[in-house]
Amino acid sequence: MRPLPASVLAACGLIASACGAAATGGSAAGQADAPAPVTAAPAPAAAAAVANPLDGKVIVLDPGHNGGNYRDPAAVNRKVNVLTQWKACDTTGTQTTGGYTEAAFTWDVANRTAKILKNRGAKVKLTRSDNDSVGPCITERAAIGNKAKANAVISIHADGSAPGNRGFHVIMPKKINGPVDPVVADSRRLGIDIRDAYRKGTGLPYSTYIGSKALDFRNDLGGLNLSTVPKVFIETGNMKNPAEAAKFGDAKFREQIALALANGLQRYFTS
Repeated sequence: MRPLPASVLAACGLIASACGAAATGGSAAGQADAPAPVTAAPAPAAAAAVANPLDGKVIVLDPGHNGGNYRDPAAVNRKVNVLTQWKACDTTGTQTTGGYTEAAFTWDVANRTAKILKNRGAKVKLTRSDNDSVGPCITERAAIGNKAKANAVISIHADGSAPGNRGFHVIMPKKINGPVDPVVADSRRLGIDIRDAYRKGTGLPYSTYIGSKALDFRNDLGGLNLSTVPKVFIETGNMKNPAEAAKFGDAKFREQIALALANGLQRYFTS
């Protein structure tokens, strides 16, 4: 997994080569009278590399569900073709016992993640523009990433499992003799990088109830089956678990989640 110290991640944006650039150039003892270098041009270039490690990358963030879905069950329950089966256009998502909805949580996390990614040079698009509307359908969410020709897409969710279940997991596509097939391998690599960064950045455990080492492969999700670009889902934890629900309600912890997701994406592009 090649873990890096937190100080290196913060200072260098996961790009180790940028960190060492300033280590040279000092004169040895006894050479104080040696002529100074004519130019210091490399320094600004190195600084730019550190500041904008995701320059030119197009990233789509898909905050799961929408806050207005409950108001239009007919639209949300409309069946759409996800190639391996017909499924509901979307769902309302889950919520904590205190009433904090998955839709509100994913909207907040997506916007926090987008801000970090933009500061690192990425062009970021979200699949929805607010948390008050209905949809879009899972098929439309896939189409948004495809149309953007995204270099990577993450669909952000939180699970609603039994209260005793804990932890997070990443969902990746399987080959289905469909449009996702060419990007299954890259999606797997993206999923592993997201998993590793998320575990390191949040301290949450691997899921105790789904997948193996927090990795789960599925062929029934329209958002994955219809994607022509590398894409994964992350179930960031279990909203029905009291301890994880308390963390999700904390804005500082949601910022940790956002940073972890951004770091996982950056690792995918730079490793």
